[in-house]
Amino acid sequence: MAIEKNRLEDEIIDIEMPEPSNKATEADIEIILEDDGGATIEIGAKEDEEVPFDANLAEVVDPSDLGPISSELMALLDADKASRGDWEKQYSKGLELLGFSYEERTKPFKGACGTAHPMLTEAIVQFQAQAFKELMPAEGPVKTQVLGKETREKLAKAERVKEFMNYELTTDMADYTPEFDQLLFYAGYGGSAFKKVYQDPQSSKMVSKLVLPDDLFIPYNGSSIMSKSPRITHRVPMDANEYRKLVNIGFYRDVNVQPSVNSSSGDVIQESIDKLVGTSASGEPEEIFLYEFHVDYDLVGFEDKDEDDEETGIALPYVITIEESTNQVVGIRRNWKDKEGRKCRREYFVHYVLVEGPGAYGLGFVHLIGGLTRTATSSMRQLIDAGTLANLPAGFKAKGARIANDDVPLQPGEWRDIDVGGAELSSSLLPMPYKEPSQTLFTLLGFCVEAGKRLASIADMQVGDGNQNAAVGTTMALLEKGANIMSAIHKRMHYAQKLEFRLLAVGFGESLPDEYPYDVPGASRKIKRTDFDGSVDVIPVADPNIFSTAQRITMAQTQLQLAQSAPQMHNLYEAYHRIYEALGTKNIDAILKPQNPDLPKDPATENGDVMDGVKLKAFPGQQHDAHIVSHLIQGISPILQANPLAAVELQKHVLEHCKIKAEEEVEAELFKSYGTDPSSMVSDLQKEGMIALNIVRNLQQVREFQNQLMGDQTDPLVELKKQELEQATQRNNQKAQEASARLQMEQLDKQKQDQIDLAKIQSNEKIANQRVMATLQKGAQNASKVAR
Repeated sequence: MAIEKNRLEDEIIDIEMPEPSNKATEADIEIILEDDGGATIEIGAKEDEEVPFDANLAEVVDPSDLGPISSELMALLDADKASRGDWEKQYSKGLELLGFSYEERTKPFKGACGTAHPMLTEAIVQFQAQAFKELMPAEGPVKTQVLGKETREKLAKAERVKEFMNYELTTDMADYTPEFDQLLFYAGYGGSAFKKVYQDPQSSKMVSKLVLPDDLFIPYNGSSIMSKSPRITHRVPMDANEYRKLVNIGFYRDVNVQPSVNSSSGDVIQESIDKLVGTSASGEPEEIFLYEFHVDYDLVGFEDKDEDDEETGIALPYVITIEESTNQVVGIRRNWKDKEGRKCRREYFVHYVLVEGPGAYGLGFVHLIGGLTRTATSSMRQLIDAGTLANLPAGFKAKGARIANDDVPLQPGEWRDIDVGGAELSSSLLPMPYKEPSQTLFTLLGFCVEAGKRLASIADMQVGDGNQNAAVGTTMALLEKGANIMSAIHKRMHYAQKLEFRLLAVGFGESLPDEYPYDVPGASRKIKRTDFDGSVDVIPVADPNIFSTAQRITMAQTQLQLAQSAPQMHNLYEAYHRIYEALGTKNIDAILKPQNPDLPKDPATENGDVMDGVKLKAFPGQQHDAHIVSHLIQGISPILQANPLAAVELQKHVLEHCKIKAEEEVEAELFKSYGTDPSSMVSDLQKEGMIALNIVRNLQQVREFQNQLMGDQTDPLVELKKQELEQATQRNNQKAQEASARLQMEQLDKQKQDQIDLAKIQSNEKIANQRVMATLQKGAQNASKVAR
């Protein structure tokens, strides 16, 4: 606001200055002298830089500009309300199908059945119970994972973040669990429910509040993804005293508000809910309503400017709050991060969707099976009414017939007098031809109920028919049958919960002190603001692919069967651990030998663990040389040498330390040579080559140390083994000498035998010659005798 004051020579003309706002101080008033002798008086800040970033701009913006802001935004809100009018009617009419109240019906007769079929309620309650059990376990719904390379510091940070967030959600935020349970009911019924994650201005703590779909308005061209909607309007019900507290601390501008008596006036959905649960507003006015617009707006006096200080005309994200009864702007706040160049809108809302539909709001069970529920309700009422009429017949009687106590129904076993004037009783009474309940209608009712249960996935699922030895393919097929819809719904809930946890983590990183101590049962812990620096991701502890205990147990049993079929290829410990985890067993380590390689350990502990068959894991940042030396010394132990599997595991662990040590050495060398961005100077292939050379050098050092250990060892068992080898060698040499002597004796015996055999042959030949000569002589003598 500017007021001119003219000064002509020595005469000063005083003019009346309007009183500044009750929020303006002397520091807010500035007098600027003009060249022509005039002056400009500035009341309130003018430049954007002079106003604190988190200030309520409604206090410094010209009041004449607040009216057009309110008119423009309220007109947009009326358009948003009109665009979803049919949706609100359908949402409110569907509440009648829940059957929470009994309808007194007079048609087709007084006292006709007024109950509703519980199929819709059964689907909602079963989904609510199942999702609540999976997404909100008693130990806490949050788990963490390290982004990037795992280090000891990151793992410790992840553990602190997980413990703190679970403590906050299950203990410190007392209303989180019941509100999340209620959220699942609304999401199951109407398909949409919202969470608003923000820092409470009074307590300065992070909160995650439930926002019902009838209090959150999305424009016609909006999206179920909150970040893609051009604007989001939240109708905030607030106690009048709470509003005065916020005004007192300067969070809202002080205006004359009018508390409302009937909070549901004009709200079709709220009126239906009040009628359903049997409540109504009464008493003194206690509640006011604020419309909180999360919208991009070109605010006068705070326009976006370029480098040349020229206005760009770009609308910036703001949170503009308007009070309902007066339509006055009570708050305007910047909705981007301080000192952020891009000025992107900060998100506060998370949309929990049951089934994604064509519009901005999701589809619930009232949309999926509401028609079938209405049909089933109508069929059930007809069947019950038909049975009622068949059991309590009515009809016509002759006008002259007189029946004693005709206004009192007949009781079983009772006989009552009737005066028919001599006519036949059958001709004086004509019962109505009521039939028994129709079997065809009963069949159609069963068909509708079965179709609704299949669509809502609430039918009983017989996995494996009790056969634990069923084939893996058969089990998985039966598990998947009828579970596709529920599995998809569970993944949507899991995704929304992940977004909610991330918003909470960002808020904790901005609202917590540098170090925040807190107490848990049996221990005192602390969290640091730097733990929420983005290096640790927070995700739901629930598995997005598993939505029930039966499914989890079946999958764990299937995995165990596969692991037992080929134990050399699987980690049986992990398979059994998943079985116990699926069964909900407490303190699994008391049953199974603990194996937790996810945390760094000292070398002595690792040497003991490897003897128990525990898998070892090396981590960056450890004293690799100390670990390698300790493990190599353990490797020459006779106990370890008698356990080949443990020796192999220890050797693999040493090689892992060599690899990580080489990577760290190369990274340090590149950082020293090229600074924080060595990737622009050295390619990945070159880096891998440098790591390979360092690995070779590390392995050579390991080999040298192994040789040194083998040369210095004086193990008595090894010495005894050497003596046994020497004695065995002597025995072998003695046996060889004895065999050689035996062979020589055998050769001499053979030579003697050969000489004897030769002498026998020669003697036989001599005798044979003598016999031949004697024969020839005798023949000659006989011949001479014949000649004579």
